[in-house]
Amino acid sequence: MAAIRLHGTPYSTAVARVLTTLYEKELEFEFVEIDMKAGEHKKESFLSINPFGQIPGFEDGDLKLFESRAITKYIAQEYADKGTQFKCGDSKTAAIIGVWMEVEAHQFDPVASKLTWELALKPRYGLATDTAIVEENEAKLAKVLDVYESRLAQSKYLGCGCFTLADLHHLPCIHYLLGTQAKKLFDSRPHVSAWVDAITARPAWSKVLALQKQQG
Repeated sequence: MAAIRLHGTPYSTAVARVLTTLYEKELEFEFVEIDMKAGEHKKESFLSINPFGQIPGFEDGDLKLFESRAITKYIAQEYADKGTQFKCGDSKTAAIIGVWMEVEAHQFDPVASKLTWELALKPRYGLATDTAIVEENEAKLAKVLDVYESRLAQSKYLGCGCFTLADLHHLPCIHYLLGTQAKKLFDSRPHVSAWVDAITARPAWSKVLALQKQQG
């Protein structure tokens, strides 16, 4: 049995973030499907991994972790010699990568997650999209992506010249939004568009999408 176990559903943006990192690192792992409708994420066995009852839950031997970004950082550091390196340059470059990881978590994700829910997920559940929330958050995302456009005019990727977690963490929400009217916000900015093309074309991300289809 693999020492690494990831608990969740591949459709979750947080779970997909961890899955992508595991695939980038070419690690063996066991994926444990959590049936949210059946409330498996609220059962004692799962709460022992994530006491908040939210996915993902992660185990590596006797280590138990939750919070997707903390998990991806652990994987990148613990398995630094495997697969994709997720780093380049010196400590100053590492600091810049860290800044853009924070930008994703605090500037991009809160807005992108709201749009993902309204535009991509609500229609799947037969719920009505709130156009006022969409309008407000498209305007907010446009401002964020203006900053990205400026940054990506100077650097192929957000953190440095190579692909890092700062880029990877964006993938799940971007994927959902590319299937909605919000796609125009990415397409209308040439450097952002080229960056999106580069990160979504990665083989590790294709494996996540394949797993989503398989579980679907």
